Amino acid sequence: MTESLAPEAIGSIDPTEHSIIERLSTPQRTKADLRRIKCDPNYWYPVAWSRELKKGKTIGTRYAGHPIALVRPQEGSVFALEDRCAHRQVPLSKGRVEGEAVQCCYHGWAYGRSGRCIDVPYLGKGKLPNGVRTYPCREAEGLIFIFPGDPELADKTPFPKLGSVADPAYKTRRFGERVKCHYSFMHENLMDMNHQFMHSKQMGKMKPRYLGGENLPKMVEARYSFARTDGKQPWGETVVFGQRRDTSEKYAHRDVMTIRTEYPYQTLKISTDGQPPVMDLWIVYVPQDEEELTCRVFGLLSIRRPKLRGVLEAAWPLFVAFTNRIFAEDREIVELEQQAWNELGGDHNQEVFPVINMLRDLLARCGIQSPEVKS
Repeated sequence: MTESLAPEAIGSIDPTEHSIIERLSTPQRTKADLRRIKCDPNYWYPVAWSRELKKGKTIGTRYAGHPIALVRPQEGSVFALEDRCAHRQVPLSKGRVEGEAVQCCYHGWAYGRSGRCIDVPYLGKGKLPNGVRTYPCREAEGLIFIFPGDPELADKTPFPKLGSVADPAYKTRRFGERVKCHYSFMHENLMDMNHQFMHSKQMGKMKPRYLGGENLPKMVEARYSFARTDGKQPWGETVVFGQRRDTSEKYAHRDVMTIRTEYPYQTLKISTDGQPPVMDLWIVYVPQDEEELTCRVFGLLSIRRPKLRGVLEAAWPLFVAFTNRIFAEDREIVELEQQAWNELGGDHNQEVFPVINMLRDLLARCGIQSPEVKS
């Protein structure tokens, strides 16, 4: 099903009409609690930054409660194994890299990139035990990805397009940290630009205008423009647009922000006057614990370089400080949402914005419902 929601459909809505509009915009919405629906593992997910894993070293990371050891040999590509030695279940990430293998720190059992046990120092080669699970693994643009689902699907599953990070016309900030909330709260936070009200201290008062959107089987998109109604433009925003702007009409609703959840990834692009994006964000929220109530954020935030060389580099610290403040406010609010969910024992949200209801329906359709969650 393909569906568009025009901006006039969500303008001034009589409260008695909310249920009608919600049915039109999310005709197949699940009755299950979205915060209990888990990510589909049959996609490529980043689990670490390349800079975290040095040559000849191994580190431990996680996907949805599954411990994963990432190994970088002195020569060759990174590989990923279950982070438990088959012998005593201690983490392989505590081990030592030798050639193309990692040795467990306890008894020296060695595992190659296939996951097979290739050496036990005190056994003959003909008596080697079974190995550990291996994960398809790729490294791209400073991120280390694994395919945590069915390994036979890995080569058939498209690798995500990582925004403008590879384009020399852009400078990219790589950012992210752990956030104590279900990944769906993060998708909702970015998609719903009405929450700019929360950022008024950092950005001044902004009036968003919804321009329309799309609802596809695995994608929801929303487009917005903005007008500043009060306050000064922060320096971080000046870095993005390359100019100082005020509250005058000539700057109102000039830029178009396009936000898309293309499951399980999310993107945000800002374009001015139909030109290439001045800002291009690719971001994903990777579940950490088994219940998926904590996620790790991996974001690539690219800013188009102005014609005057060196300006962006000089102003970069201002941009980083500005975005850090925005991210801190977003993190606090989604963690408060998760806290309320914990205390209430479920999702009691009364959502009235059709775009978010479409997004919730998408996340429910594409995610994995455990038997006890299904209605």
